[in-house]
Amino acid sequence: MPETLKLIKELVTIPSPSGNTEEVISFVEAFLKNIGVESKRNRKGGLIATLQGEDDEHHRMLTAHVDTLGAMIKEIKPCGRLKIDLIGGFKFNSIEGEYCTVETSTGRKFSGTILMHQTSVHVYKDAGKAERNQENMEIRLDEKVRNEDDVRALGIEVGDFVSFDPRIEITPSGYIKSRHLDDKASVALLLLLMKKIKMENILLPHTTHFLISNNEEIGYGGNSNIPAETVEYLAVDMGAMGDGQATDEYTVSICAKDASGPYHYGLRKHLVELAYRNNIDYKIDIYPYYGSDASAAIRSGNDIVHGLIGPGIDSSHAFERTHIDSLDNTEKLLTCYIQSKMMCS
Repeated sequence: MPETLKLIKELVTIPSPSGNTEEVISFVEAFLKNIGVESKRNRKGGLIATLQGEDDEHHRMLTAHVDTLGAMIKEIKPCGRLKIDLIGGFKFNSIEGEYCTVETSTGRKFSGTILMHQTSVHVYKDAGKAERNQENMEIRLDEKVRNEDDVRALGIEVGDFVSFDPRIEITPSGYIKSRHLDDKASVALLLLLMKKIKMENILLPHTTHFLISNNEEIGYGGNSNIPAETVEYLAVDMGAMGDGQATDEYTVSICAKDASGPYHYGLRKHLVELAYRNNIDYKIDIYPYYGSDASAAIRSGNDIVHGLIGPGIDSSHAFERTHIDSLDNTEKLLTCYIQSKMMCS
């Protein structure tokens, strides 16, 4: 687990809003090279690694995504503040008061804070009641800018990417608090799973592909580059918590259905059986407002069996939290799954 936590911390601190993931993909590429796993990039910028198995006719694919929520500069205001447009499915209130970084097209980076225009209660009567939306929220740059021209002189323009400070903290009680645990916690689990397979010379029953996708938050990260031999496709992504949900921060969440519809019943039962037989703590759940790389792959017409599991994450698409127990149970289920025979074989 210390290795897992270290890797999660490294991953979440690399800015990677959807559309600007070169740095984090390069980090993953170097990690895989270091453990002796070859990888290749697809044209969308995602990364694919393949580990040979005994059965080379019926393949598996596992995926997790490195892209995160973020924003783009929508407008440079006359006063030198910046309006933003959101990248991914979240609400403006979840980023109020957050530190951020603006990256220009030439690679220069500037820090700032996301605030309501009407933040000062000593000036604005409606500071608490004003709607948290694109019109009212803005970036306050940590630069001496008094007008639009000052901002443009820094090289900042409309379309520049904005990333949010993860503020990661690992508590003595085993909690991991950070933005972007969706889905960098799962990426860390897949990377270390590949390392385990290589270091322990584990012979997989089926050739297995690992896709580190980079456009999941905008709906199409894992919908392509799926080899024709692929039968089972398992997305590893966060389990959503809240009122009426079974998922918690201590077990692995196995998704039965999300907004795209039910996941493959046979694969779900196989995952549950593996968890039960191996004393892995799990919960079966339905995520009402959710989609994954696996559901995107199905929508694209791929003839596959699809599933979804992952660690339980509290406050998804905001300031997220999970526990080492959930990471541990997810890792155990993944290890059992990749060493199991698939249903068709």
